[in-house]
Amino acid sequence: MELYLGTGGFSYPYWKGVFYPPGLKPSDYLWHYARHFNAVEVNASFYHVPTARTFAGMLERSGGRVRFAVKVHRSVTHARDATDGVYARLFEATRPLAEAGVLGPFVAQFPYGFRRTPKNRRYLLEVARRFEGRTLAVELRHDSWARDPVWNAFRELGLVWVSADYPPLAGLPQSGLVATAPVAYLRLMGRNAAKWWDHEEREERYDYLYTPEELRPYARALAERAGELREAWVVFHNTPRGQALVNLGTFKDLLEELGLEAAIVPPRLG
Repeated sequence: MELYLGTGGFSYPYWKGVFYPPGLKPSDYLWHYARHFNAVEVNASFYHVPTARTFAGMLERSGGRVRFAVKVHRSVTHARDATDGVYARLFEATRPLAEAGVLGPFVAQFPYGFRRTPKNRRYLLEVARRFEGRTLAVELRHDSWARDPVWNAFRELGLVWVSADYPPLAGLPQSGLVATAPVAYLRLMGRNAAKWWDHEEREERYDYLYTPEELRPYARALAERAGELREAWVVFHNTPRGQALVNLGTFKDLLEELGLEAAIVPPRLG
């Protein structure tokens, strides 16, 4: 099992002086990031589909040391009015990554309001058809989807169920690793229950530092399934104040206690 550990996004101004040296140019952030982690989830593609040139530049700056999971544009998951052109641009944009062998899963993050209804089930089938032949990881934030029939359908379709970790709030799927494909995808959002629904700034909901005890069940679950999985992605989204960076180091230690080697070099945070 190949392990890919990283964060959701990497270009955070508030990481300067914490992770990025004070004098480092933003254009060199990815170069610095690639010295420590071997995976990143690209969030910018949710808001605007980059060009192939943009991804080629990211490939060059990372020196081929990082694998990229690419978040699907919001017109697919939120507005649900994506045209053929949106899909075509997304697949063309990621072509440099695919050709270099560093393209990971596409990640479709559906909102909490996307509940399990016949209409939404049909829509999800259509999205799966669009990504046929590619690895698609799907995050479904309403717990009406977290059911055996859905997981079985994912297995039949070859979809990756995103095992997301949220605060323990009603309506959100609860924690635990669910594997529906040879690829497992963990998305750790933090457990800041007080700020998940009630916040002024979006970043507030992700302001959380996991304890080793909270992360240990995920490390253990990956170790138990290491023989079944081709690869596992562990992506931390609790990026405020560099907490995701700390937790990546914690998770690496937990994996190594269980005999799994994670090819990352957690930084010393300043």
